[in-house]
Amino acid sequence: MEYETVRDFSDSWGLIYLVVVFVGVILFTFRPGSRKQADKNAHIPLKEDD
Repeated sequence: MEYETVRDFSDSWGLIYLVVVFVGVILFTFRPGSRKQADKNAHIPLKEDD
């Protein structure tokens, strides 16, 4: 593959891929029922180890 071919591919499809990943992360973060898990994870650093 030549540089120009890779660059053309990443200019078009790379942007679409990154937008899809970004939207997926946002949807995963704000999905219904994730509040309980997020609160649980937020308290991990404050937990005492036994």
